[in-house]
Amino acid sequence: MKALLLFFVLIMNSTYCQQKTAYQPPVFADADRLSKIAATKTTIEKLYHQHATERHFPGMAFGVVADGKLIYSGSVGYADLAKKIPATPQSVFRIASMTKSFTAMAILKLRDEGKLRLDDPASLYIPALKKMALLTNDAPPITVRNLMAHATGLPEDNPWGDRQLADTEAELTQLIEAGFSFANVPGVAYEYSNLAFAMLGRIITVVSGRPYQRYISQEITEPLGMAHTYWEYANVPPNLLAHGYRRQNEQFLEETPLHDGSHGAMGGLLTTIDDFAKYAALHLSAWPPRNDADTTPLKRSSLREMHQPATFSSLNPSFKFPNNKTTALTSSYAYGLSWSTDGDGRTYIGHSGGLPGFGSQWRMMPQYGICRGGV
Repeated sequence: MKALLLFFVLIMNSTYCQQKTAYQPPVFADADRLSKIAATKTTIEKLYHQHATERHFPGMAFGVVADGKLIYSGSVGYADLAKKIPATPQSVFRIASMTKSFTAMAILKLRDEGKLRLDDPASLYIPALKKMALLTNDAPPITVRNLMAHATGLPEDNPWGDRQLADTEAELTQLIEAGFSFANVPGVAYEYSNLAFAMLGRIITVVSGRPYQRYISQEITEPLGMAHTYWEYANVPPNLLAHGYRRQNEQFLEETPLHDGSHGAMGGLLTTIDDFAKYAALHLSAWPPRNDADTTPLKRSSLREMHQPATFSSLNPSFKFPNNKTTALTSSYAYGLSWSTDGDGRTYIGHSGGLPGFGSQWRMMPQYGICRGGV
């Protein structure tokens, strides 16, 4: 019996190895795929121009990435109204909460390096949390995973979080030590929290031994060649900096720009369409799973982990597309990214962003190898 069992195990192992070796990832069969996508640029440009006009945008830039390439980019209006500097794909815009996926990526990179675990209590890295009273006596501790997935129990904090961007590290510590109010216990409900990502920034700093801005720049943006991505607006060349505006009484009034600080991990990055396209291409490169060498700043398996739903957020049984088609749409928060799937099985992954004077959006569809975004 033992010999028979051993023989069976050997056969199974042999079969597994054959299957692994024989695995062939799916590929797009149409050799003209990219040219066909690029041929839609006239329609894409019309849609973005119409969107900017209808919503009175002073300026914007946009791009489409497919199969790892920025195949089309464009712009509308001005980056600087006073100096009449046109917006271009090289203009440096604040991307606000689109920053969150960079923060989550840094956490996963530290996890992959064996320096933290996602289910570690956050208090292991932020001692002030140990003294904090949670909503109920039976509430579990807030974990690193909870912070990344908006499942801390902290209440939604827009637009309060925007105004904390430039707070010092000492002010963040004081805020944590003073204690928080809670809307729920950790791990049971979605509630969007900028403060959670500010705490992730603190964890990156503590674990890496580097300010989180430096860690993200050195480990993610610089290896990707994102040479025009910044944390502090004052460091951006003035002729490239996109200014933020609000529309009031039919006029555009410039918003006071916000400096970098302890809350930058929730929304502090400034970048260009050309640079962000490299980051979007990194995410798309994780699909499909395959046997190729893994040479990206974050392992492909960890990138795919970022793309999985972590905390359910909503179900819309009658979501309406711009062409008036109606479908069910279910949405969740992943790790620093939003995740949605419609009634036809199409999956959308990305994030929006908003700070005074700025709005941003990017969405990728891994099944189609395509991403679009605008700032």
